[in-house]
Amino acid sequence: MKKLKLAVIGKDVSQSLSPAMQTFIAENTGNFIDYSAVSIPEEQFEDRIDEILETFDGINVTIPYKLKIIPHLSRVYGDAKTFGAVNTVRCGDKSGYNTDGKGFALMLESNGVKTCGEAALVLGAGGAGRSVALTLSAMGCSSVSFYDCNSAAAERAAAELGLGCAESPEQGEYGIIINATGVGMHKTTGVSPVGESVLSKCKAAVDLIYQPAKSKFLEIAEGLGKKIVNGSAMLFYQAYYAQRIFLGKSASASVAKKLFEKYSGGNDL
Repeated sequence: MKKLKLAVIGKDVSQSLSPAMQTFIAENTGNFIDYSAVSIPEEQFEDRIDEILETFDGINVTIPYKLKIIPHLSRVYGDAKTFGAVNTVRCGDKSGYNTDGKGFALMLESNGVKTCGEAALVLGAGGAGRSVALTLSAMGCSSVSFYDCNSAAAERAAAELGLGCAESPEQGEYGIIINATGVGMHKTTGVSPVGESVLSKCKAAVDLIYQPAKSKFLEIAEGLGKKIVNGSAMLFYQAYYAQRIFLGKSASASVAKKLFEKYSGGNDL
């Protein structure tokens, strides 16, 4: 069997867990991959992306390139088309997919986060924010609104996806608040995109960040007695679904859950 040459690309993936996760998934499903992490400064993206697409069999795409990758692809499918964002690319035919929504939904389900009838606020209107917002809507949330410090981005995402837009995070009451920004990791570790005045109103706080395991956003929410969920399970589940696309094989939610239990039992998440 051919060993697939895969990679995760992003602005800074030096601390990404994707190589370890993808390798673990492959080893535990009888597959073979060679997985790299490729950091690309924003000013170099346009000059390097076509070469990267020629170099690898498949790539996972993270912040901030889930939208920027699209013009370089031949076609997008399924959730990638619906969300307007790509996190998985089969390089051979330059086809784009998105597994964030499936990974996010399975994470919420596995952690017992109630969505039906709840109002949700999504912090961040980039590719990840778009994906989780539409997923929350499909999971029965009564309303889903974006808030982004770039108000134009929030308004654009809300208009394109038919969802709401909050003028400020303090506006409205929300059962679930999701941090889909990069605030809280790397150089902003110890910083939260919102404070107690916002998080005091919610029932559950979900952070897509997985390093640190408990971001300042989650620390504040936990201190207020809220249910908290970090993004490690979503990262694993979306990685599993992405690898099945690379391999051209069907996926199973139950298999994904068992693999994550095994992985998290032997790794410090």
